[in-house]
Amino acid sequence: MKRALITGITGQDGSYLAEFLLEKGYQVYGLVRRSSTVNFERIRHIQDKIEILSGDLLDQNSLAAALNRAKPGEVYNLGAQSFVPASFEQPLLTGEITALGVTRLLEAIRTADPQIRFYQASTSELFGKVRETPQTEHTPFYPRSPYGVAKAYAHWITINYRESYNLFACAGILFNHESPRRGLEFVTRKITHGVARIKLGLDRELRLGNLEARRDWGFAGDYVEAMWLMLQQEEPEDFVIATGTDRTIREFCQIAFACAGLNWEDHVVVDQKFFRPAEVHVLRGDPSKAAKALGWQPRVSFEKLVGMMVERDLEMAGREQR
Repeated sequence: MKRALITGITGQDGSYLAEFLLEKGYQVYGLVRRSSTVNFERIRHIQDKIEILSGDLLDQNSLAAALNRAKPGEVYNLGAQSFVPASFEQPLLTGEITALGVTRLLEAIRTADPQIRFYQASTSELFGKVRETPQTEHTPFYPRSPYGVAKAYAHWITINYRESYNLFACAGILFNHESPRRGLEFVTRKITHGVARIKLGLDRELRLGNLEARRDWGFAGDYVEAMWLMLQQEEPEDFVIATGTDRTIREFCQIAFACAGLNWEDHVVVDQKFFRPAEVHVLRGDPSKAAKALGWQPRVSFEKLVGMMVERDLEMAGREQR
């Protein structure tokens, strides 16, 4: 039986990846930071099939202990402080977890078992102030947030350990990927949650920032397959994972409100406090390398994704109303 350790297993991507690996017959271990408020909601339905281990990307000893307990053949590092606005408010913490946390984990792997295959969750926020569109594996980075800068360090330290110590370490440069499990702090879920509350009369308006920002949005459930495929290759390589199409936040709003039979213009209010200090205007990935080398392609369309999210939030808001 293959064994895998996932950091960030309680998050959106971690929950979908855990499901995927269980279906593949893996023994799945999840690293969870010790806290009095750990939320297992996203993995509640599979929690009895997963072994939860205590550990923290801030503590290398706990990472070494988790590796010793799980003895994984694959490690997926999805743990991070991943909310971009929070990185402006907590840049040092973001750097410690999102950047240096990767070094601690790589060093623990190098010491425990250099045969472990390692996946690092990189991000389209690396490109920031983009130099070309669409962005490929060779597009220069220009991050525009402490989160993006921390992820740039994490990306390059992964490559450095691969080249310095011959580790099977690779990074997936994933563009925005959403689902009904997305956190409420992210704009996509904020929109669909807001739509549901407005539809049921619980709210009247939805306050958002820059409606013209363009993103390449896909379904998180599709993207975790790409993570796994990267670790099944003969040689470690880095890949852009994206749909190849970008939409504005305005378009996301139009579709989301239409799913509930509403006109978005009647309810959306632009609020300057939700604008970023340094804006990222357009992110659109070129997934052609992943299509050719991994045989990967997204399955869920943008419209279907938005519909899934609205439907789920209507169900949840309906329960709140009762």
